[in-house]
Amino acid sequence: MLAQEIIGGTSPTSHVPCERMPAPTWSEARQLAFDCAVPLASASVPLAEAIGYVLTSDVTAQQDLPHYASSAMDGWAIHGRGPWKITTAGLPLSPGEASVIATGGLVPEGAEAILRKESGEVLDAGYGLQLSLRPDAKPGETLPGRHIRPAGEEARAGNVLVPAGALLNPAHIALAAVAGHDELQVQRKPRVAVVLTGSEVVTSGVPAAGQVRDTFGPQLGAVISQLGGIPGSQQRIGDSYEEWLSALDGPLGGERPDVTITTGGTGKSGTDHFRTAVAALGGRLLLDGVAMRPGHPAVLAELPDGRFIIGLPGNPLAAMMALMTIGEPLLAALQNRPFQIAGHLTSGADIDPGPGRTQLIPCTFVHGLAFPASHTGPGMMRGLAWADGFMAVPPDGVEAGEPVPVMPLPWTSAWSSVWTSAWSSAWSQAQATIDFPNQPGRYAPWHG
Repeated sequence: MLAQEIIGGTSPTSHVPCERMPAPTWSEARQLAFDCAVPLASASVPLAEAIGYVLTSDVTAQQDLPHYASSAMDGWAIHGRGPWKITTAGLPLSPGEASVIATGGLVPEGAEAILRKESGEVLDAGYGLQLSLRPDAKPGETLPGRHIRPAGEEARAGNVLVPAGALLNPAHIALAAVAGHDELQVQRKPRVAVVLTGSEVVTSGVPAAGQVRDTFGPQLGAVISQLGGIPGSQQRIGDSYEEWLSALDGPLGGERPDVTITTGGTGKSGTDHFRTAVAALGGRLLLDGVAMRPGHPAVLAELPDGRFIIGLPGNPLAAMMALMTIGEPLLAALQNRPFQIAGHLTSGADIDPGPGRTQLIPCTFVHGLAFPASHTGPGMMRGLAWADGFMAVPPDGVEAGEPVPVMPLPWTSAWSSVWTSAWSSAWSQAQATIDFPNQPGRYAPWHG
């Protein structure tokens, strides 16, 4: 679909330059990224590939489960009170007859119970084998229905076994297989490609002066998976316009990604080609900058065929904060997941105002308090590496003891529990493992 204009309510054919609009707030940017996408169509996938997907159609029993009466024990199928004449396994039983049966075996016609092998003994009666009840057998071993699993004991044909909306786990898959299904209808996950830029970036070893080590290539695929996407190809390009244009256009004739994430190139210098390449492909900018630090140069665009492009800044922490601001809600919307609202924790420190911008600060949770981490410059990763989440400090700052909006990080245990009613108490048990600012002072982060 061609995205509707989110800001200002203009029509799809309007072309209002994004750079002339005031940069949206952090909250507005998150909501816009969520609202600009519609869920991807559901898809039918083989059972083995469905784990971790959200089911979009009920899984029902194709027939009774189990669909035949079966033995719950190794032993003999019996008819009558005994002793019993042993007959050929699998044939119908007449009164006074028995036949060998294994656990899970089809109970033959006429059988009234299963006598387990520990409770019976077989002797040669001269005219054939005869089964008798052992003297030490437990009472009730020959009662009708004993050790028989009746048909339909687990479910009847047509019963809903797994409802639509379930996040499929291995047990769901096994149940679907038992019920006779080969494929399941699931919510498709967005395919996400990554375009890495920067001629100064090296991918191994210790970088020399003027070089920087690649921080995106080794980790973006994992973060994409944690946000529910399917990481696709990673392509590294130079700084030429032609390379940008080719990378954003995607492979010809192949399966194109639903979302492309680029790193760097979101500035407005002569070597930053994000915007011109998007325009040349007939796309348009939905977001061009966000009133936040770090990560303010983040860009979100859409191409005419409905593919989205997320432009992340080149600095590592700034890029991660931009991905959490734009990428997380966009991928959630494409998967038909709900918009995640920030929770609130009590700030453990005073944080200076940042007029006109939201400050995104990695933080740790200790005894119900959120403490800002150290080493949180836009190019730093040390603070984020030990953080439980990040604060979204409003432009006026926050005083110690006041509530502050907090979001979890997708690789922390808080991510899975944050949206429960007890999310704050679960986080309060986290222990700090990095340096905190001195309590008497104020926290004044370095933001680029």
